[in-house]
Amino acid sequence: MGMSEESIMASIEDLVAMAPRATGTSGGESAAAYVSERFAGAGLETQVMEVPSFSWRADACSIRVGDEDLACSPILHSGLAAHDWTGTAEHRIDARVVDIGADRVRRHDVRGAIVLFDLTFDMTVAHSLPLTMYLHDPGRRVMRREVLGSRNPYVTSLARTITDAATAGAVGVIGVLRDYPDSRNYHNEYYRRTLFTLPGAWVTRAEGARLRRLLAAHPAARLTLDITREEVVSRTVIGVLPGRTSDAVMIQSHHDSIGPGAVEDASGTAEVIALAEHYGAAAASGVVREKTLLFVTFDTHFTGYQAHREFARRYVLSPDSPWNIVLNATIEHIGLRAVEGRDGGFESTGETEPRGIFVNVNPAFTWRIARSIRRHRLHGTSLMGAGMLEFFAGGIPTDASFTFVSGVPTISLISGPLYLYDDADTIERIDRAQLVPVARFFADLVDDADRRNGRMLGTMPAALRRRLPRGRW
Repeated sequence: MGMSEESIMASIEDLVAMAPRATGTSGGESAAAYVSERFAGAGLETQVMEVPSFSWRADACSIRVGDEDLACSPILHSGLAAHDWTGTAEHRIDARVVDIGADRVRRHDVRGAIVLFDLTFDMTVAHSLPLTMYLHDPGRRVMRREVLGSRNPYVTSLARTITDAATAGAVGVIGVLRDYPDSRNYHNEYYRRTLFTLPGAWVTRAEGARLRRLLAAHPAARLTLDITREEVVSRTVIGVLPGRTSDAVMIQSHHDSIGPGAVEDASGTAEVIALAEHYGAAAASGVVREKTLLFVTFDTHFTGYQAHREFARRYVLSPDSPWNIVLNATIEHIGLRAVEGRDGGFESTGETEPRGIFVNVNPAFTWRIARSIRRHRLHGTSLMGAGMLEFFAGGIPTDASFTFVSGVPTISLISGPLYLYDDADTIERIDRAQLVPVARFFADLVDDADRRNGRMLGTMPAALRRRLPRGRW
């Protein structure tokens, strides 16, 4: 095993076979056990951090206009009374429908109404250009109009619309996936800072058009959403390869998923496993490293990041932490770019999805990272400065955000193909040709950091970083 394409793909296939790997499910438990077994097999000291989280499910979801039923799926984590609420709730809403399209709620009278809106995906590849310090783009795989204009699934109008609708007195929402392929399997995240009190449902672009035709004759609908929310146990796997000192380099991804989760994030988890086996084999042959290595695959990525927050409290912010984490390296989403195909679904382009590497390390290290991107031919990859995001955005849009805002210098690779939150995130979406280059790139960074003074890896010395306020979650 280790850093070969065949072995990394085998790990991805194993993880996809366990899907959905949702927090608190048998698939999620199997994924954690699998990673733990692989870490132990690589010779790591392995532990599982168990943290409470929540499981949300829809027991019923329907939309009816007059005598017509429309195919729909639930807006995940909607209809909640509080962030820590558990129990069951039956939402049965008969109300007029106010169609706002892609407009703002405030321009409409939605009191007592169901708000019908078009979901917009508000961030394109071009939006990342102001943060870009270096772009490796041979063959202009990124700097083309159709690529720069492509959108990711992260930044949308959902949170704003559902919050504004609740504030304005609406009683429910229906989202039309207008700019999405012919799928209603858009599995939105749990936005831990935004409580979705209103029940909601998704319809496809085609069903949205049909719904609007029906509403023209009968401008009211019945929205049904029955939900169950339970407290569950999340399982985050930590593998430790001791070095000469307690200074530690952390290599991270997340193993949970809503659907098949091939790219998100069986790909990142498989990379972490490959690196664990690579360094475990070196240790077994007698190599002793200066810094301890921590290999971590998180749970709760889709249910509120409770495990991420607890890890930061326990192992970064606590003075009793057994490690001084001097660098975080996070690996997410090694996938192919896809567009809407002729059949209305996702169609692969065969090209690497444009990706970014967020960094807040010192200039010399940043320069070496740029050289390593080029040396390992990580085409379509931007190197993006993350320092200002710590203070003005409250974090970075990656799984590393909680250690990042806790003061750990970070190198975090991520991409945003639109299919990430969909059941279309299947094994065929993996960018196989990039699996080994990405693994070798991160091995270079880990080896580089091992040779350096851990207190000097960040954009400012550790002594100064500690004086800044941390943990703004």
